[in-house]
Amino acid sequence: MADSNILEIIDLRTHFFTDEGVVKAVDGVNLTVPEGESVGLVGESGSGKSMTAFSILRLIPDPPGKIVSGQILLRGQDLLKLPERQMRSIRGKKISMIFQEPSTSMNPSFTIGSQIEEAIRFHQEGRASDVREKALAVLRSVKIPDPRRILSQYPHELSGGMLQRVMIAIAISCEPDLLICDEPTTALDVSTQAQIITLLNELRSQRKTSFLFITHDLGVLSWICTYAAVMYAGKIVEYADIRSLIRTPRHPYTRALIGASPRLDCDRDALSSIPGTVPNLIEPPAGCRFHPRCGRAETICSSQTPSLKEEERGHWVACFTERNGDGAENA
Repeated sequence: MADSNILEIIDLRTHFFTDEGVVKAVDGVNLTVPEGESVGLVGESGSGKSMTAFSILRLIPDPPGKIVSGQILLRGQDLLKLPERQMRSIRGKKISMIFQEPSTSMNPSFTIGSQIEEAIRFHQEGRASDVREKALAVLRSVKIPDPRRILSQYPHELSGGMLQRVMIAIAISCEPDLLICDEPTTALDVSTQAQIITLLNELRSQRKTSFLFITHDLGVLSWICTYAAVMYAGKIVEYADIRSLIRTPRHPYTRALIGASPRLDCDRDALSSIPGTVPNLIEPPAGCRFHPRCGRAETICSSQTPSLKEEERGHWVACFTERNGDGAENA
């Protein structure tokens, strides 16, 4: 892990207060994003990945949601202590986000150009002609052909892949320090996915931007991320560099995710499924939240919650069975 972290999340808890009870969507998350690196956040739907991202940007709808405790440090500055006016100046300028569905994230009533230019004008001063040229420049940087024509078009006139490139252009238009990507390739076909990931890798290399990349696809994660955190039921259960995570996973949930992922060197029948479902976060299981679905669970797993500990250099795991000697090498 790098010595300098652009983002540090400490014991973050984001809850939703509903008529049925309190949903602990993010429950004690600790995560760091090193300067200039790409960190992946992976897990099943409902594990709290997107809520972590929205918490960083303080976009949790209140009510019913509320960040109840924790710290979110951007270069040492706690974002949770800032007034909303100052936070608005950070969104888009220092931290930007690429949302999951570009077709629903853009306003269908305005042209592509007006939406890119709005983001630029909010954070930067300049003449209208300068703003238009900056919009053209960012469209060229995401390899959109004939960008001048695209500026005058509306979102419904573009394909899903082109819209995603426009979303990336808006996100990088003010050159943010941190770019949060919330499953930006999920709605795209495989070839377009590869193009978008290649583009993001090029942008990170050229602009030295740090990434927090949210996905449920470990294959996508291995293409773009340097480090990865595995999230389950509102908690981080494993954190390591991407090679260590893929080659020697230490948490049973991580192993199960890898076992359920298709690989070119494996027969389709070799894929396994994870029994059960992500638990109800109003009344999560006691102890380790994965234990009802874990084939390696011990008595302690149902009564005590394992903390995230560094089991070997740079490899953090929250698992009792791992500490009892049942590591990946014996799996």
